[in-house]
Amino acid sequence: MRRAPFARRLAALLAAALLAAFGLGGCQGSKGQETSAPPEKASSGIATKLSGPVEITFWHAMTGKHEEALRTIAENFTKEHPDIRIKLEAQGNYGDLQQKLTAAAKSHTLPVMAQVIETWVTDFRQNGLVADLTPYIENPEIGWNKQELDDIVEVFRKANQWDGKYYSLPFSKSTQILYYNTDYFQELGLQPPKTWDELKEAAKKLTGEKNGRRVIGMGFENSVGWQFHQWVKQAGGRYVDEATGEVLFDSPEGREALGFLVGLFQEEVARLAGEDQYVSNPFGRGDVGMYIGSSAGIPFVAKAAEGNIHWAAAPVPAGEEKAVAFAGNAVAVFDSAKPEEKLAAWLFIKYLLNTDNTVFWAKSTGYLPIRYSALETKEWQDYVAQNPAYGVGTRQFDYGFFDPRIPGFDAALKEIDKEIQAALLGQKSADAALRDAARAAQAAIDRAKERAK
Repeated sequence: MRRAPFARRLAALLAAALLAAFGLGGCQGSKGQETSAPPEKASSGIATKLSGPVEITFWHAMTGKHEEALRTIAENFTKEHPDIRIKLEAQGNYGDLQQKLTAAAKSHTLPVMAQVIETWVTDFRQNGLVADLTPYIENPEIGWNKQELDDIVEVFRKANQWDGKYYSLPFSKSTQILYYNTDYFQELGLQPPKTWDELKEAAKKLTGEKNGRRVIGMGFENSVGWQFHQWVKQAGGRYVDEATGEVLFDSPEGREALGFLVGLFQEEVARLAGEDQYVSNPFGRGDVGMYIGSSAGIPFVAKAAEGNIHWAAAPVPAGEEKAVAFAGNAVAVFDSAKPEEKLAAWLFIKYLLNTDNTVFWAKSTGYLPIRYSALETKEWQDYVAQNPAYGVGTRQFDYGFFDPRIPGFDAALKEIDKEIQAALLGQKSADAALRDAARAAQAAIDRAKERAK
């Protein structure tokens, strides 16, 4: 559950199995799910009123305090809607969740709704598994008006649209931010870097012996290859065309991006997390001066740094262009659910994503509020005033982007990550790694496209 790259790493191992299972299973929806009484329907064909109590299952990948917060929201919802019971069912991490959804699709036992990653939804949609939420959103009785829909942050809203329709809606969203050691920065008279050049200069100055400790200026997650699209876009390049599936990063801009990262490692002013798995641990010990990581990692950074260092966060430095990746997950309703179950799920989604609850969720978990109106609430503003790191991600909304939602993209990311790491560790030249990454990624996407036919 912790962070998107780890979730993606697990999920990628299952992507091929997902497609294969859909192909074998037929995926025509749950068996034996007949409505006991005809629901009242609007002109759009959806149920808009419940005829009695409804229980809906919600599969998720939340644990610890995140799961407690989700349970609180579900319990509060039931107080307002006593006819609807939300049955929360934890399925492990995102890899486990995807695997279980795959198995459930094959055996026609999908839950009513689940947490999903948008790249999964493309596969679900192609196989007729997820419900189109657009009729619910647009319904004048139970939906959102235009102002309410447009209140969802644009980059999140667009990430959940396919051909103008919504097959999922954003829930737990995160982005990349720069964490930095304020003790070291003050000692050296540094300001948070805003450009690649400033990042490199700060990494050089931060690297060295400090109080008997070997400090490396810049840290990267082991999964840095999963964020390579951000560096390519910042160099002014294109990554993968979502419309055609064409891999585009083996380009001058791609070489510039990888060359910049490789240069930091060759000058020995950057390192990966290594055995620590996440940079928050060496950063919290004072072994790393700064690093770029997920905003959802704020609680983990705070825990690692407590009693060791002082720290702060800032927007990700820009290259030729400003560009920052937004990740995280969404919620979807499966088409195999009964009409009244879909209605109950929609009403819960509306509640889950309202302004008050997105503020509560962001404060409880470290994820970002998904509504613009949430940023204007006194509760959120007071919280950010006391916890400034939580407000950094939202300052990057205007230049955020999301992954191409194409079959095979998770498998492609796995191949890219392997090659980028080989280049950073000096096991392969940057040009060779970029070429091999592009070829392997294209092959993964092409295989998935063939399976999807």
